[in-house]
Amino acid sequence: MAKISLPNPDRTIAPYTLTGTPIPFIRHAATDFSRIAFAAAHVVADPLASNDPWLTPAIDWDRTLAFRHRLWDLGLGVAEAMDTAQRGMGLGWPEAQELIRRSQAEARTRPDSLVAYGAGTDHLIPGPDVTVDDIIAAYEEQIGFVEGQGGRIILMASRALAAAAKSPDDYVKVYARILTQVKQPVIIHWLGEMFDPALAGYWGSPDHLDAMETCLDVIATHADKVDGIKISLLSKEKEISMRRRLPETVRMYTGDDFDYAELIAGDDAGHSDALLGIFDAIAPAASAALSALGKGSENEFFELLEPTVPLSRHIFAAPTRFYKTGVVFLAYLNGLQDHFAMIGGQQSTRSLQHLSELFRLADKARVLADPDLAVERMKRVLAANGVVS
Repeated sequence: MAKISLPNPDRTIAPYTLTGTPIPFIRHAATDFSRIAFAAAHVVADPLASNDPWLTPAIDWDRTLAFRHRLWDLGLGVAEAMDTAQRGMGLGWPEAQELIRRSQAEARTRPDSLVAYGAGTDHLIPGPDVTVDDIIAAYEEQIGFVEGQGGRIILMASRALAAAAKSPDDYVKVYARILTQVKQPVIIHWLGEMFDPALAGYWGSPDHLDAMETCLDVIATHADKVDGIKISLLSKEKEISMRRRLPETVRMYTGDDFDYAELIAGDDAGHSDALLGIFDAIAPAASAALSALGKGSENEFFELLEPTVPLSRHIFAAPTRFYKTGVVFLAYLNGLQDHFAMIGGQQSTRSLQHLSELFRLADKARVLADPDLAVERMKRVLAANGVVS
């Protein structure tokens, strides 16, 4: 059994013996699943680039794209250029364009690739002079680029709109203009303020239930242009409430990284599909669980996926916007990249205590693919922080 000494919250260092039997990597097709499941995928930084990491992103394109193929091999879709890829936290629109262009080129090489791309307004800096028409034009620019590459749209929430909107009517105006123009139905992305404080009050109200009314009205009016909505409010009650009120043709894609297992399983009134950042980190477990659900084995589905929920709750703990660090850390532990470095230097956003608990929870969730490798790499991180294990 692999062993390692890890820091505890009381500042002691204590031995930890790994007990988890890794969930194997087994290829699946999306058709094996009874749910549509997107993993929002991270980008792999290039640590050897000569750049200023806080100012200029450097991306290892080979490793980044190989990770997309891994997700497709597991039957998962790729939600590209989203917040998990550090969109708005290190990845700007110029880099997102290159990521979209390269990912779409890779997707064309295989018939089983499911992929959709984030289009928003992040190249427009919020400010007092930004108008609703400016925001519409910014959305149109990014949508035009994605559609020009032949890609599907995930319509991202807009920081500029959150800053400029005077009432719910401004949201209605923007989304109506955009949805009437898109070439194919989009996934609307409602990202809560816990993921991005700049999006507080989205849909024109600080109260999520009031905001939901505006969002539902927009969806009902333009249901033929909406494939689904992903809400990331970390509230299963709000998601279920909204899910039950959607038009029959519109999907709910859970973005709840706290309660995804039960939301995907669903209830007598329906279920959620998935568009989750945590599926990047636990992809083999998610794939195996979805395959079990597709075969009608709900018990196996929960046996595989439920142990990952404490891990996900830890990774997405407040400040939730720093969850990307945990996602990349797991990719490092699992040998999917050779370093624990992130664009924008974001690897520094979580403490050694946080990473140590993440290691324990990942073991319990059975998502450390090679325990010996994970121990070796965890020891490197500990040593870099002055802890001899």
